[in-house]
Amino acid sequence: MSLPYWQTKTLEQMTGAEWEGICDGCAKCCLHKFIDDESVDEAEPTTHIKADEQIHYTNIACGLLNTKTCSCTQYAKRTTLVPDCVKLTKDNLQDIFFMPPSCSYRRLHEGRGLPSWHPLLNKGKKTAMHLAGMSVRGKTVADHDVDLEQFEDYIALWPLHDLD
Repeated sequence: MSLPYWQTKTLEQMTGAEWEGICDGCAKCCLHKFIDDESVDEAEPTTHIKADEQIHYTNIACGLLNTKTCSCTQYAKRTTLVPDCVKLTKDNLQDIFFMPPSCSYRRLHEGRGLPSWHPLLNKGKKTAMHLAGMSVRGKTVADHDVDLEQFEDYIALWPLHDLD
């Protein structure tokens, strides 16, 4: 019996379909995040984080997110419709700092393997992930329903939780 592809290939070696299959569909990457930096006057996208900085997650989700299914309603056009949407690729994998610790890409990149609740380990179903509380389901507000200037009021710690 051969091992599954995620145990025999690096992320860089995976086919496009295999790469997409690694996504657990938790939608934590669709949450608004910010880096607390007193030296910056206006929020702006970044491609790096400094050693003394920390990413703060909020429970504010992108307006394109279907929070019941935890999937993007405009997946193919998401980076056009939301210019700040970061599409994780093999080329920007070194910038994975913005992904939550439970992200399957990050876990594999760090050599930690897939979590027990991952759909690939559960007949392709997200049920175990939702039951384990590892998705955004039932925990968010849409970005078009809040004042993003008040993002500090929406800081959330649950996106940082990681099981096994």
